[in-house]
Amino acid sequence: MMNRMDSGGEAKLRYLDADFEVVRPGAFVRCAVTGEAIPLDLLKYWSVERQEPYADAAASLARELELDPGLRKRSTR
Repeated sequence: MMNRMDSGGEAKLRYLDADFEVVRPGAFVRCAVTGEAIPLDLLKYWSVERQEPYADAAASLARELELDPGLRKRSTR
């Protein structure tokens, strides 16, 4: 099995429900919200539907709210 961090550059991943598949080896991916480099061994948040990674839960929530502004209003009812 290939080490997920064989290359020092940016990886390309396919995001799955509970894991991800390495399409192009690399050491990190970039957060879709902040642009921050996320080492693959620290990657915990992503969207399967949008196929994008997030640096943390706050970035994931920010993306959800950005794409569905009504979500904030619905969650406070």
